[in-house]
Amino acid sequence: MEELLEMADAIGVTVEYAKLESRDGEYRHDLKRIRLRDEMTFRKERSVLAHELAHAIWEDVPSRFGPVNARQERRADEWAALRLITLDGYRESEQRWDGHIAAMAYDLAVTVGLVKAFQRILHRIGDTSYVAPRMGVGQWVHKVEV
Repeated sequence: MEELLEMADAIGVTVEYAKLESRDGEYRHDLKRIRLRDEMTFRKERSVLAHELAHAIWEDVPSRFGPVNARQERRADEWAALRLITLDGYRESEQRWDGHIAAMAYDLAVTVGLVKAFQRILHRIGDTSYVAPRMGVGQWVHKVEV
């Protein structure tokens, strides 16, 4: 959590807590401010902060065009998942809980949504797992022989 707060400070974004009614967090680019709902659990607060921090890093501004917002939300979840979940931690948790997503989320101290986001960027081909692969040889964030 401290690392995320330091990252926010490094890019000039303030983080404050408020009584948000309809959401857990929000990022306002014009104010360079992240607001988080008061009294969330540690894993939810950590996940939401990382998600909102991704919006700040990408300088996301809500759009009236739904697909743009959906893309921004997907990207923020995937960015947050890559910062909060390690491949080794994911693998151990998946084995321990036999792929039960809710148990894995609790074990990894993140939300179910971030576990699902991590799964979206994890590709298994044969005996190898790739994290966030792209086209071309050597184009991945991480590769593990299983």
